[in-house]
Amino acid sequence: MLIKIYNGRLLRDHQLVENDTLWIEDGKIMDGADVFWHEQRSPDRTIDAGGRIICPGFIDVQINGAFGVDFSEPSTTYAADLKRVARGLLQHGCTAFCPTIVSSRPEVYHKLLPYLVPRAGSRATGAAVLGAHIEGPFICPEKRGAHEPETLRQAPNGFADFEACYGTNGLWDAVRIITLAPDVPGVLDAIPELVRCGLVVSEGHSNATTAQAEEAVRRGARMVTHLYNAMHQFHHRDPGLIGLLGSNVNLPRPHYGIICDGIHVHPNSIKVAYYAHPTGAVIVTDAMSALGLDPGMYSLGKMTVEKFDDRVYLEGTETLAGNVVNMEDSVKNFQRFTGCTTVEVLEAATLHPARVLGITATKGTLAPGADADLLFLDDDLTVRRVFVAGEEVSLLPAEGDTSDAPLDRS
Repeated sequence: MLIKIYNGRLLRDHQLVENDTLWIEDGKIMDGADVFWHEQRSPDRTIDAGGRIICPGFIDVQINGAFGVDFSEPSTTYAADLKRVARGLLQHGCTAFCPTIVSSRPEVYHKLLPYLVPRAGSRATGAAVLGAHIEGPFICPEKRGAHEPETLRQAPNGFADFEACYGTNGLWDAVRIITLAPDVPGVLDAIPELVRCGLVVSEGHSNATTAQAEEAVRRGARMVTHLYNAMHQFHHRDPGLIGLLGSNVNLPRPHYGIICDGIHVHPNSIKVAYYAHPTGAVIVTDAMSALGLDPGMYSLGKMTVEKFDDRVYLEGTETLAGNVVNMEDSVKNFQRFTGCTTVEVLEAATLHPARVLGITATKGTLAPGADADLLFLDDDLTVRRVFVAGEEVSLLPAEGDTSDAPLDRS
């Protein structure tokens, strides 16, 4: 079916293009000039966007679970649970994600990674799975956060220890991002081989000095995991991983994930990072199983956490243990905290994560050939309609909405 969407403001080429038209067929974005002028085809369906913003679907590269599902916990219903989360994420505009596993024992990775190989999104199966984000276990014990200390490892044999931990098949087939600490023995030496495998190396949960962090970038690291959290804090003589925001122009500055719940990171700190490196910002939820659920006790790997409204802590402590703010609200918060433009905040949730993963040919843009994952947004960035692979998704009424509004929230 050939679909024409008109009367929208399309996010294209770093701007919102007024009264633009989008053509979709077979789950892909088409070249409008070819379809209309050269092939002279008429659409099978037309959709009036009503002047709304049209942007690519949001991409979340760090999410530990949601709706009662913990991606780090093996279960007999794991495949069905993954699908349930994938479908639920569409409700707030997330059309692609990297299921994230916290530090675990090797047998857990060997069991779970086969479920997390990349797969396309659809209305039936939910948001696309882009491959796993493995957060640990090659991280610094002092900066482990909510990670189980007994699972943490060093890498005296370099890359061979990573293969042994994750499994050769899992490492090659399922893993997309690895969070590691360059200050852990053996880790720096493993980075070049991990990069040659096509993996995104992200620095995090680390006490690394700025010199160690920059050396990791020289060896191929290109992201920082949840900036400010679980890392050596900023000091004017040695700013640690945070110092990568101001690295020398001859050293590629990595992208950085940032949690935008206003709790994990103070809004002013988010603003500082953004103005230091605006094109590196990647909005992540770092959500855990309690996202979308009532306050109570939940699991994160083998750890027990307690949710209090919009905060989650390790049971009996004041250690933050993941976020429970969805991607839609994270995007709104980022703009409110930084004062950035609509284009800039949307690119931090679409184009930038796609760049990190090297998938801008298919995700994160509205260019011809890209997957037709797209959102209709109000000016306040409220998600009104969602399409995944060209198929429109029925949305539930927004929380607190008691009207008889249609399911597309229009």
